[in-house]
Amino acid sequence: MSEWIKACNLEQVKEGQLFGFVHNDKKLLLANLKGKIHATDLICTHADADLSTGILSEEGVRCPLHLSVFNLDDGKPQNLPAEIPLKVYNVKIDDDEIYVEL
Repeated sequence: MSEWIKACNLEQVKEGQLFGFVHNDKKLLLANLKGKIHATDLICTHADADLSTGILSEEGVRCPLHLSVFNLDDGKPQNLPAEIPLKVYNVKIDDDEIYVEL
């Protein structure tokens, strides 16, 4: 059974920014790409790298360690060395609060 958790305030993830957070040992990443909020796992599937310290672009989020890019819509890596997709989560915004479905 899924649950919606409050991640943060919309002000904390301005356009073009990445925001990492932990909820009950679950490491999550929020990304604001062109005004749309995306939620994925925080840790790169190739190596133990924190994607919130990566680079956000139109292609997705680029891992700071080995430069793999992950698509934010489906989590799929766009280049090597990463081969395993990130888990992607549903997001909703209510009264300027961001919620993620786990």
